[in-house]
Amino acid sequence: MLFSATMYFVKHEMVAGIFEALGFPTWIIYPLAIAKVLGVIAILSKKSKLLKEWAYVGMFFVMILAVSAHIMIVDGGQGAAALGLLALIVSRYFDWKIYNPL
Repeated sequence: MLFSATMYFVKHEMVAGIFEALGFPTWIIYPLAIAKVLGVIAILSKKSKLLKEWAYVGMFFVMILAVSAHIMIVDGGQGAAALGLLALIVSRYFDWKIYNPL
C-alpha cells in the first residue's frame, strides 16, 4: 500500500494513464493515496482495534477492486494485484494471531 501510494504521488501521470485505462476517474488518485497511507498508519498503530479493522476492510475492498479491474481489461496487472491481496490477507491473519492469542 505504501509503495502504490508513493507511486501515486511521484509518478502521477503514469498512474493517471493506468487509472484511465481501467476506467477510473483520475481525480481519485490523491485521495486514494492519502487513504492508503492513513490505513497503513491505522494498522501499525495499536490505539484502536476498530480503526485497524476498518483499515483492513478498506484495503481489502481496494485490492478486490484492483484485481477485478485488471481482469476486466486484460492488461496483465491482475497478478500483482492478487499478490497484494494475498499479502493483505496474510498480514491480517498474523495480526490476529499475534494480538489475540488463544
